[in-house]
Amino acid sequence: MPDLRPDLSKARILMLAADGFETVELFEPKKALEAAGATVTLASIKADPIQGMEQDLNKAEMATPDLTLDQVDTDDYDALVLPGGTCNPDKLRQEDRAVEIVAEFMEDDKIVAAICHGPWLLAEADVIDGRRLTSFPSIRTDLENAGAEVVDEQVVVDGNLITSRKPDDIPAFNQAIIDALVEELAEENA
Repeated sequence: MPDLRPDLSKARILMLAADGFETVELFEPKKALEAAGATVTLASIKADPIQGMEQDLNKAEMATPDLTLDQVDTDDYDALVLPGGTCNPDKLRQEDRAVEIVAEFMEDDKIVAAICHGPWLLAEADVIDGRRLTSFPSIRTDLENAGAEVVDEQVVVDGNLITSRKPDDIPAFNQAIIDALVEELAEENA
């Protein structure tokens, strides 16, 4: 019987996170992408381990970045994943290089996937005007003010942009990222 799992062994994924990231929104997509064969690199503000949180209330598992933001060359990656947590994207959107990274991925029409509060970075990078997306309910007004059409759906795919609302949506979020990568890699190999 043939192996029907996607082969993302050529896919290179960048994740951005800072202290306060929602642990399941970083670790679950990372695991799913690595299980499909992708290489996942985590970048943060500093090289020190960053503090994960559960539901923004309880300290949870930490993650050690592979790179700092200033070491990121977006040409090295096929996709960008932005986990949520309230503090994480709020810290990242104050970092010029994090905002530039998001803008560069969007300008290059690469896959950008953001969950929960992650789309705050999209608004800060001014890349969602006219785009359809979803997010955690508390930031939807911010996204609408940035010009987005915001809907309440488990996962929304608008071209290269993939968004989801909350941890419960992670399975659909992961599948949408994998599907987009499979399609992108097939186009590159055609």
